[in-house]
Amino acid sequence: METSITETAKQNWFDKRYKLLMLIPIILVVISLVYLGYFYKQHNSFILKDVSLSGGTTITLTGDYDLIKLETSLKSKFPDISIRQLAELSTGRQIALVVESSSSPEELKSGIEDIFGKIPAENIAIEFSGSTLSESFFKQLILALIISFMLMSIVIFILFRTFIPSMAVMFAAFSDIIIPLAIIDYFGIRLSAAGIAAFLMLIGYSVDTDILLTTRAIKKTEGKVNARIYSAFKTGIFMTLSALAATLPALFLITGLPDSFRQIFLVLALGLTADIFNTWLTNTGIIKWYCVKKGIN
Repeated sequence: METSITETAKQNWFDKRYKLLMLIPIILVVISLVYLGYFYKQHNSFILKDVSLSGGTTITLTGDYDLIKLETSLKSKFPDISIRQLAELSTGRQIALVVESSSSPEELKSGIEDIFGKIPAENIAIEFSGSTLSESFFKQLILALIISFMLMSIVIFILFRTFIPSMAVMFAAFSDIIIPLAIIDYFGIRLSAAGIAAFLMLIGYSVDTDILLTTRAIKKTEGKVNARIYSAFKTGIFMTLSALAATLPALFLITGLPDSFRQIFLVLALGLTADIFNTWLTNTGIIKWYCVKKGIN
């Protein structure tokens, strides 16, 4: 009896506030879009690209080189310099430094040797990618992202065959990409090819809970619509929190994680967190409103 009263109280609270709650993620998306527009005006791009996407030089220094000294000394000569540390997983001991810049290999190597002197050949590895090749690769990744989103949208429309629920799912997936992208830009994180691929993964992650919610609320007939929404929430939030439980420890607790893996986990963690709000506030509000309008009990 007590459980029934508690469930009824939750449903009554939701009925009174779902229209207000659904506005919170919408406001976040609008703010994100405004910031991305400002960011594009400043940088002529929606993201900051690392060497793998913009072209340039990557130098790996194996050994115990001073990261702070290197970064301080090179920053004035190479404004776009990026330096990260590779360390052992077990001890955290530095294995190598990875230095990236849009400069030529000769210029960057010369700048490093001005600081540390002549570096033995076995302690240095140099990779260079041309800007034309990197730009072509970047365009292909963006095209793959757009095509994936379009194909997902087609599948959603075929699955539900109703405009508003389908658009709600698409809006949630779109928001799960836009909000993390704005956060990443705000903190000045340079995206790699792995980061772009993580946004592709987000499309799949984001629609899972939205499809679960929409299917249970609209296509199922057992119980009241509020009960079906709450049932979907309990399942969906467990799925999302389980995924976060897998990504967050890898992101924050594992030292020496390769930068590409760390960036994938970062994008996924941001997207999954955004999905909690986009699915269970905005999408749920839209579905609830749709059911009320259509007389779905």
